[in-house]
Amino acid sequence: MLEEGGNRERQEDKTLIIIHLEPQSYYQEDFPERMFLYSSKLYEKYRRRILPIAVFSHTRQEKEPNRFGWSFPFLKVMNFRYYSLQLRKKGWRRFVRTDNPVAAALLSSMGYNKKQRVAVKFEFLRMVTRLRLDPARMKLLTVFFETYLQLTTSENEQLLKKIDRTNLKEEVAMMEWMTSWEKMGLEKGLKQGREEGVLKSKEEIAAKMLAKGLDPAMVGEVTGLSADKINKLKESVH
Repeated sequence: MLEEGGNRERQEDKTLIIIHLEPQSYYQEDFPERMFLYSSKLYEKYRRRILPIAVFSHTRQEKEPNRFGWSFPFLKVMNFRYYSLQLRKKGWRRFVRTDNPVAAALLSSMGYNKKQRVAVKFEFLRMVTRLRLDPARMKLLTVFFETYLQLTTSENEQLLKKIDRTNLKEEVAMMEWMTSWEKMGLEKGLKQGREEGVLKSKEEIAAKMLAKGLDPAMVGEVTGLSADKINKLKESVH
Protein backbone atom coordinates (compact mmCIF):
# COMPACT_ATOMS: atom_id res chain seq x y z
CA MET A 1 0.00 0.00 0.00
CA LEU A 2 2.79 2.39 0.84
CA GLU A 3 4.47 1.61 -2.44
CA GLU A 4 1.25 2.27 -4.36
CA GLY A 5 0.82 5.60 -2.57
CA GLY A 6 4.36 6.57 -3.47
CA ASN A 7 3.66 5.77 -7.12
CA ARG A 8 0.61 8.00 -7.06
CA GLU A 9 2.65 10.85 -5.65
CA ARG A 10 5.30 10.42 -8.32
CA GLN A 11 2.63 10.41 -11.03
CA GLU A 12 1.16 13.60 -9.58
CA ASP A 13 4.59 15.20 -9.66
CA LYS A 14 4.72 14.50 -13.39
CA THR A 15 1.41 16.19 -14.11
CA LEU A 16 1.36 19.23 -11.81
CA ILE A 17 3.33 22.29 -12.94
CA ILE A 18 3.30 25.67 -11.23
CA ILE A 19 3.65 28.56 -13.64
CA HIS A 20 5.49 31.58 -12.28
CA LEU A 21 4.51 34.51 -14.53
CA GLU A 22 6.40 37.74 -13.89
CA PRO A 23 5.44 40.89 -15.89
CA GLN A 24 8.19 43.52 -16.15
CA SER A 25 7.47 46.99 -17.55
CA TYR A 26 10.92 48.53 -17.05
CA TYR A 27 14.54 47.48 -17.32
CA GLN A 28 16.08 46.16 -14.11
CA GLU A 29 19.68 45.00 -13.99
CA ASP A 30 19.14 42.47 -11.20
CA PHE A 31 15.90 41.07 -12.67
CA PRO A 32 17.39 37.58 -13.34
CA GLU A 33 18.30 37.28 -9.68
CA ARG A 34 14.79 38.30 -8.67
CA MET A 35 13.31 35.65 -10.95
CA PHE A 36 15.54 33.06 -9.32
CA LEU A 37 14.55 34.10 -5.80
CA TYR A 38 10.81 34.13 -6.55
CA SER A 39 10.90 30.74 -8.25
CA SER A 40 13.00 29.30 -5.43
CA LYS A 41 10.45 30.42 -2.86
CA LEU A 42 7.66 28.85 -4.87
CA TYR A 43 9.55 25.58 -5.04
CA GLU A 44 10.35 25.73 -1.32
CA LYS A 45 6.68 26.16 -0.51
CA TYR A 46 5.08 23.69 -2.94
CA ARG A 47 7.90 21.27 -3.82
CA ARG A 48 6.62 21.10 -7.38
CA ARG A 49 8.17 21.79 -10.76
CA ILE A 50 8.15 25.52 -11.56
CA LEU A 51 7.89 26.99 -15.05
CA PRO A 52 9.19 30.58 -14.77
CA ILE A 53 8.09 33.01 -17.50
CA ALA A 54 9.13 36.66 -17.71
CA VAL A 55 7.00 38.99 -19.87
CA PHE A 56 8.79 42.23 -20.79
CA SER A 57 6.68 45.17 -21.98
CA HIS A 58 9.28 47.96 -21.93
CA THR A 59 10.75 49.53 -25.07
CA ARG A 60 14.34 48.40 -24.60
CA GLN A 61 15.53 46.74 -27.80
CA GLU A 62 18.45 44.79 -26.36
CA LYS A 63 17.82 41.12 -25.73
CA GLU A 64 16.85 40.47 -22.15
CA PRO A 65 18.83 37.85 -20.21
CA ASN A 66 17.07 34.60 -19.40
CA ARG A 67 19.34 33.02 -16.81
CA PHE A 68 20.97 33.47 -13.44
CA GLY A 69 23.72 31.52 -11.72
CA TRP A 70 27.25 31.33 -10.42
CA SER A 71 30.22 29.05 -10.68
CA PHE A 72 33.80 28.45 -9.62
CA PRO A 73 36.74 27.38 -11.75
CA PHE A 74 36.27 23.87 -10.41
CA LEU A 75 32.44 23.72 -10.17
CA LYS A 76 29.39 25.14 -11.92
CA VAL A 77 27.06 25.59 -8.97
CA MET A 78 23.89 27.16 -10.34
CA ASN A 79 22.41 27.62 -13.82
CA PHE A 80 18.83 28.86 -13.41
CA ARG A 81 16.98 29.64 -16.63
CA TYR A 82 13.55 31.06 -17.37
CA TYR A 83 11.42 31.65 -20.45
CA SER A 84 11.79 35.23 -21.66
CA LEU A 85 9.10 36.93 -23.75
CA GLN A 86 9.80 40.43 -25.10
CA LEU A 87 6.53 41.85 -26.39
CA ARG A 88 8.23 44.57 -28.46
CA LYS A 89 9.75 41.85 -30.61
CA LYS A 90 6.29 40.46 -31.43
CA GLY A 91 4.41 41.70 -34.50
CA TRP A 92 1.05 43.09 -33.37
CA ARG A 93 -0.75 42.13 -36.60
CA ARG A 94 -0.27 38.44 -35.82
CA PHE A 95 -2.69 38.68 -32.88
CA VAL A 96 -5.57 40.88 -34.12
CA ARG A 97 -7.59 37.91 -35.42
CA THR A 98 -7.51 36.03 -32.14
CA ASP A 99 -10.36 35.93 -29.63
CA ASN A 100 -8.06 36.32 -26.66
CA PRO A 101 -8.72 39.38 -24.44
CA VAL A 102 -5.16 39.20 -23.07
CA ALA A 103 -3.79 39.51 -26.61
CA ALA A 104 -6.00 42.57 -27.13
CA ALA A 105 -4.64 44.29 -24.04
CA LEU A 106 -1.04 43.44 -24.96
CA LEU A 107 -1.27 44.90 -28.48
CA SER A 108 -0.09 48.27 -27.17
CA SER A 109 3.09 46.65 -25.82
CA MET A 110 4.01 44.88 -29.05
CA GLY A 111 6.18 46.00 -31.94
CA TYR A 112 4.79 48.82 -34.09
CA ASN A 113 6.08 52.10 -35.52
CA LYS A 114 4.78 55.64 -35.12
CA LYS A 115 2.69 55.48 -38.29
CA GLN A 116 0.87 52.37 -37.04
CA ARG A 117 -0.30 53.79 -33.71
CA VAL A 118 -3.81 54.63 -34.94
CA ALA A 119 -4.14 51.25 -36.66
CA VAL A 120 -3.14 49.45 -33.45
CA LYS A 121 -5.80 51.29 -31.44
CA PHE A 122 -8.40 50.68 -34.14
CA GLU A 123 -7.70 46.94 -34.17
CA PHE A 124 -7.83 46.90 -30.37
CA LEU A 125 -11.33 48.40 -30.52
CA ARG A 126 -12.38 45.86 -33.12
CA MET A 127 -11.09 43.01 -30.98
CA VAL A 128 -12.86 44.06 -27.79
CA THR A 129 -16.03 44.75 -29.76
CA ARG A 130 -15.91 41.28 -31.25
CA LEU A 131 -15.29 39.73 -27.83
CA ARG A 132 -18.44 41.37 -26.39
CA LEU A 133 -16.89 41.81 -22.95
CA ASP A 134 -18.78 43.12 -19.95
CA PRO A 135 -18.08 46.79 -18.99
CA ALA A 136 -15.79 45.92 -16.08
CA ARG A 137 -13.50 43.70 -18.16
CA MET A 138 -13.61 46.14 -21.05
CA LYS A 139 -12.47 48.94 -18.75
CA LEU A 140 -9.66 46.80 -17.35
CA LEU A 141 -8.34 45.99 -20.82
CA THR A 142 -8.63 49.59 -21.96
CA VAL A 143 -6.72 50.93 -18.95
CA PHE A 144 -3.94 48.42 -19.52
CA PHE A 145 -3.84 49.15 -23.26
CA GLU A 146 -3.59 52.90 -22.75
CA THR A 147 -0.83 52.54 -20.20
CA TYR A 148 1.48 51.89 -23.14
CA LEU A 149 -0.32 53.63 -26.01
CA GLN A 150 -2.14 56.94 -25.64
CA LEU A 151 -3.08 58.64 -28.89
CA THR A 152 -2.54 62.35 -29.46
CA THR A 153 -5.43 64.66 -30.33
CA SER A 154 -4.52 64.47 -34.00
CA GLU A 155 -4.30 60.69 -33.89
CA ASN A 156 -7.68 60.50 -32.15
CA GLU A 157 -9.19 62.48 -34.99
CA GLN A 158 -7.69 60.04 -37.46
CA LEU A 159 -9.15 57.19 -35.43
CA LEU A 160 -12.59 58.78 -35.45
CA LYS A 161 -12.51 59.11 -39.24
CA LYS A 162 -11.36 55.50 -39.55
CA ILE A 163 -14.23 54.36 -37.34
CA ASP A 164 -16.66 56.36 -39.45
CA ARG A 165 -15.69 54.33 -42.52
CA THR A 166 -16.48 50.99 -40.88
CA ASN A 167 -19.66 48.95 -40.82
CA LEU A 168 -22.39 50.79 -38.88
CA LYS A 169 -23.04 48.04 -36.33
CA GLU A 170 -19.37 47.70 -35.51
CA GLU A 171 -18.91 51.47 -35.57
CA VAL A 172 -21.66 52.11 -33.02
CA ALA A 173 -20.31 49.43 -30.72
CA MET A 174 -16.82 50.90 -30.91
CA MET A 175 -18.05 54.45 -30.36
CA GLU A 176 -19.84 53.33 -27.20
CA TRP A 177 -16.50 52.13 -25.85
CA MET A 178 -14.40 55.20 -26.62
CA THR A 179 -12.58 56.19 -23.43
CA SER A 180 -12.93 59.46 -21.56
CA TRP A 181 -9.33 60.29 -22.42
CA GLU A 182 -10.13 60.11 -26.13
CA LYS A 183 -13.30 62.17 -25.70
CA MET A 184 -11.41 64.91 -23.91
CA GLY A 185 -8.78 64.87 -26.61
CA LEU A 186 -11.36 65.29 -29.35
CA GLU A 187 -13.07 68.14 -27.52
CA LYS A 188 -9.71 69.86 -27.03
CA GLY A 189 -9.03 69.49 -30.73
CA LEU A 190 -12.31 71.21 -31.58
CA LYS A 191 -11.53 74.11 -29.21
CA GLN A 192 -8.20 74.56 -30.95
CA GLY A 193 -9.95 75.04 -34.24
CA ARG A 194 -9.56 71.68 -35.89
CA GLU A 195 -10.77 71.26 -39.46
CA GLU A 196 -14.50 71.35 -40.06
CA GLY A 197 -14.44 67.88 -41.58
CA VAL A 198 -13.84 66.36 -38.17
CA LEU A 199 -16.90 68.06 -36.72
CA LYS A 200 -18.98 66.89 -39.65
CA SER A 201 -17.73 63.36 -39.12
CA LYS A 202 -18.71 63.47 -35.45
CA GLU A 203 -22.16 64.79 -36.29
CA GLU A 204 -22.67 62.03 -38.86
CA ILE A 205 -21.65 59.38 -36.35
CA ALA A 206 -23.91 60.90 -33.69
CA ALA A 207 -26.82 60.88 -36.17
CA LYS A 208 -26.22 57.20 -36.93
CA MET A 209 -26.09 56.36 -33.24
CA LEU A 210 -29.34 58.25 -32.58
CA ALA A 211 -30.97 56.48 -35.52
CA LYS A 212 -30.13 53.19 -33.83
CA GLY A 213 -32.09 54.33 -30.79
CA LEU A 214 -29.13 54.92 -28.48
CA ASP A 215 -29.57 57.19 -25.49
CA PRO A 216 -28.99 60.87 -26.51
CA ALA A 217 -27.08 61.61 -23.29
CA MET A 218 -24.71 58.73 -24.00
CA VAL A 219 -24.30 59.85 -27.61
CA GLY A 220 -23.41 63.34 -26.45
CA GLU A 221 -20.91 62.01 -23.94
CA VAL A 222 -19.21 59.76 -26.50
CA THR A 223 -19.01 62.27 -29.35
CA GLY A 224 -18.46 65.40 -27.26
CA LEU A 225 -21.31 67.27 -29.00
CA SER A 226 -23.47 69.69 -27.03
CA ALA A 227 -26.96 68.80 -25.83
CA ASP A 228 -28.47 71.35 -28.25
CA LYS A 229 -26.61 69.82 -31.16
CA ILE A 230 -27.69 66.32 -30.11
CA ASN A 231 -31.34 67.43 -29.86
CA LYS A 232 -31.21 68.98 -33.35
CA LEU A 233 -29.68 65.84 -34.76
CA LYS A 234 -32.30 63.73 -33.01
CA GLU A 235 -35.08 65.78 -34.63
CA SER A 236 -33.46 65.41 -38.05
CA VAL A 237 -33.27 61.62 -37.90
CA HIS A 238 -36.88 61.10 -36.81
